[in-house]
Amino acid sequence: MERLKFGERKDLTFTKWINSHLAKHKPPLEVNDLFEDIKDGVKLLALLEVLSGQRLPCEQGRQLKRIHWVSNIGTALKFLEGRKSVYRGSPIKLVNIHATDIADGRPSIVLGLIWTIILYFQIEELTSNLPALQALSNSNSSVESITSSETGSPPMKRKVVNKFKGNAKKALLKWVQCTAAKDFGIEVKDFGPSWRDGVAFQSVVHAIRPDLVDMEVVRRRSNRENLEEAFALAENELGIPRLLDPEDVDVDKPDEKSIMTYVAQFLKHYPNPQHSETDGQQDELLLGSIPTFALSVPREERKMLRELKVFLDQLERDVLRAQGTEGSLTDKYQAFKNFRVQYEMKKKQTDPLLQPVQKDGKLSVDQALVKQAWDRVSARLLDWHIHLDKSLPGPLGVIGAWLHRAEMALREDIPIQHAHEETANVLHRKLEQHKVAYLSTSEKNGICDAITYHLHFTFINILSSY
Repeated sequence: MERLKFGERKDLTFTKWINSHLAKHKPPLEVNDLFEDIKDGVKLLALLEVLSGQRLPCEQGRQLKRIHWVSNIGTALKFLEGRKSVYRGSPIKLVNIHATDIADGRPSIVLGLIWTIILYFQIEELTSNLPALQALSNSNSSVESITSSETGSPPMKRKVVNKFKGNAKKALLKWVQCTAAKDFGIEVKDFGPSWRDGVAFQSVVHAIRPDLVDMEVVRRRSNRENLEEAFALAENELGIPRLLDPEDVDVDKPDEKSIMTYVAQFLKHYPNPQHSETDGQQDELLLGSIPTFALSVPREERKMLRELKVFLDQLERDVLRAQGTEGSLTDKYQAFKNFRVQYEMKKKQTDPLLQPVQKDGKLSVDQALVKQAWDRVSARLLDWHIHLDKSLPGPLGVIGAWLHRAEMALREDIPIQHAHEETANVLHRKLEQHKVAYLSTSEKNGICDAITYHLHFTFINILSSY
């Protein structure tokens, strides 16, 4: 009964969102039953790796027992608690979300955890890149906690979590109102009934690609027709995963969190409120006295940054496609090298565009999004490089894997936890990683010497045969 009560359509939307990211994992993974497939923590950790670009320790295998499940989930929860909320500046709080509850597949707790991940890695990160809306972070508005009805969170703790959610929600809603709805007199007051007729979705698509939508035609169509076309256009023309179906939204009370999850994806494609040199006063009225950092970047540079963002998004897709292509190891290394050269040349050419334009050193909206795109491409190339080096024959593959592990251990940041004991545990784990890498240095040097010796005499024998 609990699954029917809490799951509804929300678990389907969350599952689609998860799968849109797990498709980028190597190898690609998929969640079919959210409450069952997340129990062992393996796919949960894979999701966090894709979202963060970091490697996380994970117990894997066919014979995993409950103790391994709880360990994996605990790793995921500690990782989340070590991340800082952009809005509050303090670590993410996971109120009444415990590893054992996730391992038991309790729907309300699972949905609460996934919603927290969506808020932090998608909605909060993207809305915090809207400098014109940053003043909203002081808001005291709140939205209900998805887990409060079952967990009975203490009032004070629940207030802290809800304040964060309210900020992200209000910033996202303000973005919709300022970029899409205002141009057509559409009233978007919430992430529920305001979206039922599909007109708001169509206006968001129109704000990104005006050529795709005729708003006059939209107003004459039925709810289902508008919703179906908006979702299809977003998926086919903008590359936005289809997380919703018309029947999810064309109801008396559409699920707020499902709509927020879907709408937030559009931020990657059109981050700024629309501006022109003649409508500055109108925007100032709409946004009040909130400063718009994006305007401090000249129009030509904004255009170049957006073109660069399109280039990087395409480069990331090309890298993923090439990585999955069949071929010899030599061909794969050559393909990787070509992409790496392309990446380095483009980065050298465009680095000046990412110099902070604000006195406080902050990037503009477009600069921040381009930087995120660079980081994603860099992570993809690194992942590909590691896979190729591990695929080298014999001892070369062993050396390649060891070098990458050592580099990752040296490069990884150490999150400072509120609890000193947790920080001490993290430091202990890092020291053990470094110790293992250091102790095996002499062994790996021996392997390298043997390889060099073999190559030297092979070369001598080739010369002597002429």
